[in-house]
Amino acid sequence: MRGTFANIRIKNEMAPGTEGGITLHMPDGVQMPIYDAAMKYKAEGVPTVIIGGKEYGTGSSRDWAAKGTMLLGARAVIVESFERIHRSNLVGMGVLPLTFMNGVDRKNLNLTGEEVLDILGLDDISPRKTMSLAVHRSNGTIDHVPLLCRIDTIDEVAYYRHGGILQYVLREMAKAA
Repeated sequence: MRGTFANIRIKNEMAPGTEGGITLHMPDGVQMPIYDAAMKYKAEGVPTVIIGGKEYGTGSSRDWAAKGTMLLGARAVIVESFERIHRSNLVGMGVLPLTFMNGVDRKNLNLTGEEVLDILGLDDISPRKTMSLAVHRSNGTIDHVPLLCRIDTIDEVAYYRHGGILQYVLREMAKAA
């Protein structure tokens, strides 16, 4: 788990001039390894979201990349596009895959990592549903950004609602017993 997001080619836009698994813990702005920040957020009870670019998950170590994301406490991944298998693996781990719509991305939204993000519509997930991201900025303004839920099938909805495919299968087995 400590190695998740530790690839030296990662360039975290929250921590300019660094490479590898470095980020800023917010709101204090302290620079630290992603693992340490994730554990600090977990201890604080703060759910986290990953924001990324195009073909997110390409070249990842398949299911382990999604497991690591879940174990670090990420509840959702919001990107421009997903690598097909990684998207599916995120759902299987109970992590919500979302994509920006209509040419919107993290750059033209001017996301810095100082914002508080709320994903609206989590109570009523359905395949390829349009959802909304409320971006609470430090100046007090709130922007609402449409997102596409990349849970693509009814079965994936069930996996996500159960917290992942393993939990889904175990519950189904318990019902049958």
